[in-house]
Amino acid sequence: MAKQTEKDKENSKRESSNSGLMEKVLYINRCSKTIKGGRKMSFSALILVGDGKGQVGYGFAKANELTDAIRKGGEIARKNMHTIVMEGTTVPHDMIVKWDGATIYIRPAPQGTGIIAGSKTRAILEFAGVKDVMAKSYGSSNAINQVRATFKALLSMKTREQVMSQRKEIQ
Repeated sequence: MAKQTEKDKENSKRESSNSGLMEKVLYINRCSKTIKGGRKMSFSALILVGDGKGQVGYGFAKANELTDAIRKGGEIARKNMHTIVMEGTTVPHDMIVKWDGATIYIRPAPQGTGIIAGSKTRAILEFAGVKDVMAKSYGSSNAINQVRATFKALLSMKTREQVMSQRKEIQ
């Protein structure tokens, strides 16, 4: 498992020149396979892409070269962009979501609170454009499962108007 230094983390957050999207490398994993001639290295990369205005996506890719894994992950992330429902600068309501072993609890916060969350969840919320929110991660510390749980929570959020219209349809 490759650890990133602070300098690497700052460099991994970059602005994409063509579309105004921000791109960040959330996690890199190095795998090695022992073969007849020695060790064969491969890499997997978890990439986050967002515009800071409500659209965010992630991509997970594997390749024999690190740069190829990052490039492929970025392309996948751009294809999987989703629009996040927000209420002002925060999320509309509380949400608890489980994905495999990871559990994420997201809750709205008053204006001026900022983002109180762990590293993976914080990055997703920043790239989505959410400014005031509290989040807590329970269970697994696996980066991919935390990202998927956070996306599942954000995509299942509904505005007050959506809930009221669904209630009217039922009656």
